[in-house]
Amino acid sequence: MSHAAANNKTETEAATNSSLKQSLPQPANSHDAKLLNGTLARTNGLTHAASAAVNSSSSGYGSSSAAGTGAGSGGATSSAASAAVGPGPPSTALPLPPSSNGLQMPYERFRADDSSYVPIGQFYAGRSVFITGGTGFMGKVLVEKLLRSCPDIRNIYLLIRPKRGQEVSARLTELLNAPLFESLRQEKPKELSKVIPISGDITSEELGISEKDQNLLCRNVSVVFHSAATVKFDEKLKLSVTINMLGTKRLVELCHRMLSLDALIHVSTAYCNCDRTDVSEVIYAPPYNPDDIISLINWLPEDILDQLTPRLIGKRPNTYTFTKALAEHMLLKEAGNLPVAIVRPSIVTASLNEPFAGWVDNFNGPTGLVSALAKGMFRTMMCEKNYVADMVPVDIVINLMIAAAWRTATRKSNNLLIYNCCTGQRNPIIWSEFVKHAMTSVRKHPLEGCLWYPTGDLRMNRPMNTLNCIAKHFLPAYILDGVARIMGKKPFVVNVQNKIAKAVECLEYFATRQWRFKDDNVHALLNTLSPKDREIFVFDVRHINWDKYVERYVLGFREFLFKQRPESLPASRKRMLRLYYLHQLTKLVAVLLTWRFLMSRSKRLNDLWSSFLENALKMARLIPFL
Repeated sequence: MSHAAANNKTETEAATNSSLKQSLPQPANSHDAKLLNGTLARTNGLTHAASAAVNSSSSGYGSSSAAGTGAGSGGATSSAASAAVGPGPPSTALPLPPSSNGLQMPYERFRADDSSYVPIGQFYAGRSVFITGGTGFMGKVLVEKLLRSCPDIRNIYLLIRPKRGQEVSARLTELLNAPLFESLRQEKPKELSKVIPISGDITSEELGISEKDQNLLCRNVSVVFHSAATVKFDEKLKLSVTINMLGTKRLVELCHRMLSLDALIHVSTAYCNCDRTDVSEVIYAPPYNPDDIISLINWLPEDILDQLTPRLIGKRPNTYTFTKALAEHMLLKEAGNLPVAIVRPSIVTASLNEPFAGWVDNFNGPTGLVSALAKGMFRTMMCEKNYVADMVPVDIVINLMIAAAWRTATRKSNNLLIYNCCTGQRNPIIWSEFVKHAMTSVRKHPLEGCLWYPTGDLRMNRPMNTLNCIAKHFLPAYILDGVARIMGKKPFVVNVQNKIAKAVECLEYFATRQWRFKDDNVHALLNTLSPKDREIFVFDVRHINWDKYVERYVLGFREFLFKQRPESLPASRKRMLRLYYLHQLTKLVAVLLTWRFLMSRSKRLNDLWSSFLENALKMARLIPFL
């Protein structure tokens, strides 16, 4: 970087930090420092003191439910903060009792004699829903579940981006022809006509939606699910901010114009606060003011921004978790009086039951690594085997989202509710158990064209892991590619190993650390559901049988990602048996060659071996006479 660029970078960081200090109040104590320091009207699980500071303040963010920025113990308003955010009316939020401990409000349990209870399916009857990210992994499951379990839903509007010259109508047709919608196509084909495409782009102003379609949404939509995001861990900061933050801001602006909005559900991630080990269902103070980061990406050259990125994200591992944390705070600021809730899933994996067990459509996260393990191409990684692998099936997350929207709409509140959708507290599985189940399943249900017998180890010794990567991943890959070149075929194994290494690098941060995600709000929401709704919209993670789930997971990616039918399993198992014997033979040969090499280099070892064999033969001669 040039001297001028370096100065520019230093000035940028100084300006950003200065703006942050001005726009956020100083905490009165260490506990309040963890939260939003009482800057916003939505109490969001703030302590009694922080909530009181909110109520005593008289200026804040320029929305109808925004509160003042009380500074210190006296709650005086910072002039710099006031200048930054503008004046606003006094907060109407009520202070939480000191014993609330992060719960937004008391959750009443379901009572059979409660005549005011509205079943979830009935709540969605006649309503129209708007979904961003509807063509993604979670979005597809959400659309299918709403059509299947809420049959009287009016319309589902999907924000779809024209892609590679393909119109949104063609993309919608392709989406609805996916295996995921097979049962609906056969049993309820008319339901699919309720899905209406809205041409747009989350990265564009006003979401790229035409004025006509905006008016259509504003007149008809009463529930919004915002799941559009870039989930690439190595995404450039500029694009990550544009999608995860600006996209959220633009959606909120549209929601403010909706005439009958009853619920906005924002999908975040449990790992947006991965810089702390204990994560409650609250929004924590962000590392920077979101507006400052947005300004930064607008005026800084991208090369300078790339150099600043590691400093900006701090203890977080990537731009994804960084921008998701900022997006939550921005949502809290911009939402005003909108009925909003945030769902934070941990690592989202294949479906548990719906629409059928094991459904998955991408290689993200553990799926890619387990697939590589099944192919015999992945054998070692850095991972703390006794740490919790906090992963959650996609249908669990979707059911929670649907129930959270129902709760937000039917129990009006001034609080922004947050739901940590995780398994680590109620039904944990550690990494060693997950790998054990996966290893058993990929051997029982092998993939066609396995390159080697699946084995693997989890290590926390980096030098040993690196040696094993070289010996077990890249050395065989170069040998196989060399053979392919000799035979006149296109080499590919080294390229695949490079992709696996990149995926492992992304997952390593999460496999070598452990978090405790509190899920009290999720558990409380579950208790408000009727027995029938609990059966239809299942999100109780205590019912997951991990052994059976991982087996279905393996069968799922075998069928839906590798397109291999169950009829091919007998032939694959025969091949797996041959690979097993070849694997054992290779280990035996390796041991013998190593022993032979050591004996040829050590006379003392050679003498000891000769003496051992001589004594063994003497004992063998005596056996028949014993």
